[in-house]
Amino acid sequence: MKAKNLTKETINALGIRKVDYPDFEIGDTIIVSTKIVEGGKERIQAFQGDVIAIHKKGASSTFMVRKIGANAISVERIFPFYSPRIASIKIIKKGKVRRAKLFYLRDRVGRAAKIQEKLVKKSDNQEFVEQVPFVAEVGTAESVAEIK
Repeated sequence: MKAKNLTKETINALGIRKVDYPDFEIGDTIIVSTKIVEGGKERIQAFQGDVIAIHKKGASSTFMVRKIGANAISVERIFPFYSPRIASIKIIKKGKVRRAKLFYLRDRVGRAAKIQEKLVKKSDNQEFVEQVPFVAEVGTAESVAEIK
């Protein structure tokens, strides 16, 4: 396709589609559920690991997830952010890091390769606070109406 009559903004927005992923950052532990097609069947496969890099480049934005597989072999996978193959992303825990890229984890083994967890206060982020179901207080009009 030739881009003669298109503006720069239109060209940059061509591959971008609406995604409803949670806001994850470098150091977070996430589960990426991807759609895998084998023959005529389609299934969802989960990949859980730490986000070690995010490249923000418009439609070609990617993020890199690193996990420790069997026999302590690390596996890194790059996911396109706007890929239709990504079914969902779920945040397991937030990481406390001071770097933009965590490539130094490649040289570390075992406990040294762990990322410290960031403690989230209730007032800072309500997403990670468990929602308690509403219970009417004793003596309110609602509880009195239920008793009668």
